[in-house]
Amino acid sequence: MTKSTPHPPVTDPASPYESLDSKKLNDAAERALDHYLNPAALITASNNEPEPMYFANSKYNTESLLANASETLRSASVMLNNFDAMLDNSHRKTALGIAQVVMLGELAVNQALDHVELKE
Repeated sequence: MTKSTPHPPVTDPASPYESLDSKKLNDAAERALDHYLNPAALITASNNEPEPMYFANSKYNTESLLANASETLRSASVMLNNFDAMLDNSHRKTALGIAQVVMLGELAVNQALDHVELKE
């Protein structure tokens, strides 16, 4: 006994779409290439304004900036030292090395803070 097989509808096997718009395809290809090969183009094309909180503000004096940098580095050092307890041996050494570099930066900032002369 032989079964009859249904014949598939006649369509273009190259495309599931009824019509191809070459401009849309070209735009989509450009976006995909930019996404993977040129991500800076997407960043510069965005309308997002940077957060002004993190801009260097000229109204702050050197002592305030150095004090803030010292506190930030101290916080980073504490976070790294807390984080290294959760790591295995090889990664712990890396985290401790980074913590040591941060601590050296903190010491340099603190020494610069000691030498700041306040302007009236």
